[in-house]
Amino acid sequence: MNSIPPTRGVAGVLPVFQTPYHDDESIDFDTLKGEIDWLFDRGADGIVMAMVSETLRLTSDERRSLAEHACRFAAGRGPVVISVGAESSRAAELYTRHAETSGAAAVMAIPPVSVAIGEDELLRYYERIVRATGLPVIVQDAGGYVGRPISIEAQARMHAELGDRVMFKPEAAPIGPRLSALRDATGGKARIFEGSGGIALGDSFRRGIVGTMPGADLIDVFVALWRALVAGDERRAGAIAMPLAALVSLESGLDGFLAIEKHLLVRQGIFRNTLVRGPVAFILDGETRAEVDRLFEVLMAAV
Repeated sequence: MNSIPPTRGVAGVLPVFQTPYHDDESIDFDTLKGEIDWLFDRGADGIVMAMVSETLRLTSDERRSLAEHACRFAAGRGPVVISVGAESSRAAELYTRHAETSGAAAVMAIPPVSVAIGEDELLRYYERIVRATGLPVIVQDAGGYVGRPISIEAQARMHAELGDRVMFKPEAAPIGPRLSALRDATGGKARIFEGSGGIALGDSFRRGIVGTMPGADLIDVFVALWRALVAGDERRAGAIAMPLAALVSLESGLDGFLAIEKHLLVRQGIFRNTLVRGPVAFILDGETRAEVDRLFEVLMAAV
């Protein structure tokens, strides 16, 4: 029997894949397979289906189908993390069981976004997810996108009461101090992932994260940066981190990430179009696109 804890295999560079669409907005699974193949070929340690996969803009059937296809396309090459957050504990449980059946290595969940709930109710929500599966459960504090931040005290309580199988992806600002506070509140035991789009990856790495979950568009950049950080090559890491931070700073909110990441996936020949399901809160204008392209060239030269 394998004695390695199940959480240990979920680490490193785990890009969140974008969902490609046909012109009629149906999911383009052929392009999705190409995207996932490309990510593993470029050095990804695993893949993630989450917020920038547009999970909240999919129907329930589409969400399950996307999870199934992602697990099948990635089979044998690295762990797949599936987002299971929902507006009810019942729905989150069902998505969780489906993810495990589909072959996921871990699940990740944001809190409900349509209602503000207290700490006790939030704990019960995550407890039901944990009890629904034997997989690791990543608590995604997506306060930067939706809802409000999860307090450090609540996250530490989850870890204490639900066990080491619970991991964390803190995204609320300020990223660095909150990450350190969570680390210290759990006695350094919690396994934590970087969730800033890479803008604070170097700082987060030095605070003890076990992995990063960036967008898929800059896989070459994140693999190179992660490897430089692991090797202690601060000079190379700095040369990559500076233009990366400048590019990520242009990505305003969830729809900003989607628009720019899909643009860069088209530019690299991975996607056929930049369709994002609307309504959207960010439109990529010509001047921003030109700056993204300029910074992309700087990044490619750096890696």
